[in-house]
Amino acid sequence: MVKGKPAPWGPAEGNAARRLITWALEEDLTAPDGRHGDATCLALVPASLKGQAALVARSEGILAGFPVVPLVFSALDPDMRVESLAPEGTRLTPGMPIARLAGPMRALLEGERTALNLLQRLSGVATMAHRYARLVADLPCVVLDTRKTTPGLRLLEKYAVRVGGAINHRLGLADGILVKDNHLACLAGKMRADPATARAAARQARAYAQAHPPLLVEVEVETLAQLEQVLAEYPDVVLLDNMSPVQVRDAVGLRDRLAPRVLLEASGGIRLENLREYALAGADRISIGAMTHQATALDMALDYIPDA
Repeated sequence: MVKGKPAPWGPAEGNAARRLITWALEEDLTAPDGRHGDATCLALVPASLKGQAALVARSEGILAGFPVVPLVFSALDPDMRVESLAPEGTRLTPGMPIARLAGPMRALLEGERTALNLLQRLSGVATMAHRYARLVADLPCVVLDTRKTTPGLRLLEKYAVRVGGAINHRLGLADGILVKDNHLACLAGKMRADPATARAAARQARAYAQAHPPLLVEVEVETLAQLEQVLAEYPDVVLLDNMSPVQVRDAVGLRDRLAPRVLLEASGGIRLENLREYALAGADRISIGAMTHQATALDMALDYIPDA
């Protein structure tokens, strides 16, 4: 993991996965008129037929989310057996075996798509996160995700981000204060808030956080004038929105002079091609929504293994 950060799959991820799998299997196995089951399997595959299959990578990437696989198949049939052949975080190559599955063929066929959909999606997120995190692994800068996640998949996608070596930002709206441009705009009554409004909001946010610990306070700014005012209230983090690397470097100089313990986070318009430039400009943190909302599912397949 980048900078020694762990990526545990804990009870929260397990519970989120079970809820999602229940919904996904119900979606896949229930017809609009209420009929239930895999019609093809019911027509062709005897209930007593057993078999085995191999889960195989078809492209390069980072494996993440494998715990969902046994959860999918055990939800369909307790007699299913899933043997992992590659640990979480493995760098996959085409043809690499990921797991071996054995049990009732109906369960294998019914769970194939749900298991692949989830594993491919989470591995795609981990792969994207790894591409970003490795670019600044040698610098005192961390890459964070955002709330731009797939509805219902946030806990699992943020887990995949950690597997890829990046860091989680706040999980949701309840576990941190992030004063953004629209908060400031509505307080100021105009599209762009003046520096005084930004400072007043930072002060009010800090007071609320002190009364409701432990809440981290982050305030978004768009100009150096806003930054100067906000730094006077010593938030935990200031988000530099859509600033160029040159502006970030100027912001770092201002921060170092006025409030050196405040962290600076760059966000907006940052891509793989320019990420390192922002880190070298002095940003402590860089948040990247693309790690989740632009991730491509990693190609995998479940191949039937005939009896020897």
